[in-house]
Amino acid sequence: MPLFPVCFVLLLILAAEFVNGWTDAPNAIATVVATQALKPKTAVVLAVVGNMTGAFYGRAVAQTIGTEIVRLEAINLVTLGAALIGIVVWATAASWFGLPTSESHALLAGLAGAGMATAGPFALLLSGWKKVFLGLVISVLFGAAGGFGLAWVFKLLSKDWPQAKAKRIFYLLQMIAAGGMAFSHGSNDGQKFIGLFTLTLVLSGFLPVFRVQPWVVILCSVVMGAGTSVGGWRIIEKVGTQLVKLEPDQGLAAQTAAAVSILFASSFGVPLSTTHTVTTAIMGTGLTRGLAAVNWRVVKELVLAWLFTFPVCGLIGYFTAWALTRVF
Repeated sequence: MPLFPVCFVLLLILAAEFVNGWTDAPNAIATVVATQALKPKTAVVLAVVGNMTGAFYGRAVAQTIGTEIVRLEAINLVTLGAALIGIVVWATAASWFGLPTSESHALLAGLAGAGMATAGPFALLLSGWKKVFLGLVISVLFGAAGGFGLAWVFKLLSKDWPQAKAKRIFYLLQMIAAGGMAFSHGSNDGQKFIGLFTLTLVLSGFLPVFRVQPWVVILCSVVMGAGTSVGGWRIIEKVGTQLVKLEPDQGLAAQTAAAVSILFASSFGVPLSTTHTVTTAIMGTGLTRGLAAVNWRVVKELVLAWLFTFPVCGLIGYFTAWALTRVF
């Protein structure tokens, strides 16, 4: 196989991984910045380290993305390239408006659209899409319920504490939870692009079977870390300060609920949206103070971005693959 198209697709994967670190990973530190438990630059460093190390947590999600979403015989470099173009275009456009898109859903939709363009609807694998649906349930239900429940627990535990003591303890715990949140993000989102990178090596004949190589994990995690270091400040502001005005105990509740949910999913190879998980967890903590504590205008913006991700990225993937197939 010619080297140029292989290198081009691999570069697109790394570009998508960079965008993922830039636009999605900031969710991991949004709450810790919002409550002022950490300064923004320190929080970014924590996110970079956590995301990079989390990418080494197992291979289950990478295996799901690489082998269970679209039939291998229906995938070629054109399919992958078309899906990745959709991710980069959609995520970059949404980040301009400070909207935390789901790179997970963008990737899945792009793969589905591109796969159907090249091989029809039977290109999709039911086993993998069952996991995608399970990921939706975990991210929304576990995130919101976990955030709501933990916020109440922390509130009861600290009701008799002096304010200064409570603030000091929750700040410390938030720093730890932020690291765990960043780690969990790397364990799920980081693995998705590691799976694509490995799949490209298999399709191009550089690997005989789908087996994730350590150097691929290192390369993708470093690129994602570089993307995170750019900041994504608009997204941090939108999620961390505009959605709900968080207190330290609520920030801790949201981070803990999201991190546990994501790590649970990663352990079983379930690809989910870390964006959905974090934001629903934050909403859950806000609801402990009543409906008025949640900024429903921001919720509407986030939900619209989520709803548009699947059709937009699916269509971009489909028509890009359709066009590229006729050109090449």
